[in-house]
Amino acid sequence: MKVFLDDERLTPEGWHRVYWPDEAIELLDTGAVEEISLDHDLGDDARGTGYDVILWIEEAVALRGFRPPKIIVHSANSPAADKMRAGVLAIERLAATNSFPERDGT
Repeated sequence: MKVFLDDERLTPEGWHRVYWPDEAIELLDTGAVEEISLDHDLGDDARGTGYDVILWIEEAVALRGFRPPKIIVHSANSPAADKMRAGVLAIERLAATNSFPERDGT
C-alpha cells in the first residue's frame, strides 16, 4: 500500500489518502505500507504534522525493529521539510543496523 498524507494536494493515482498523522500511523502499524509520502502542515497543528509520523517511524524502528517503508517528503514548508528529511536519514541509519528479509524478492 502507498499512503499519501496531505490536506490539500490531489492524491496521486494508486495512493491511499489520509489527512491526519494518526490515520497514517494506524496504517503503518499494520505493516502493509510499502511507501509513504508526507506533507508537514496539515491545517491543524493540534492534530499533528507530518513530522509526527517521522517520529513514530523512528521510534518503531529503534525500539521494535519495525521495517520502515520508503519515505517521501513533499512538504512546501522548507524548514520543516529539511527537519523531516533529517529524520528520514536517521530512520535509514537505524534500519540499516536491523536485519530484514528482502520484500517481494527486491
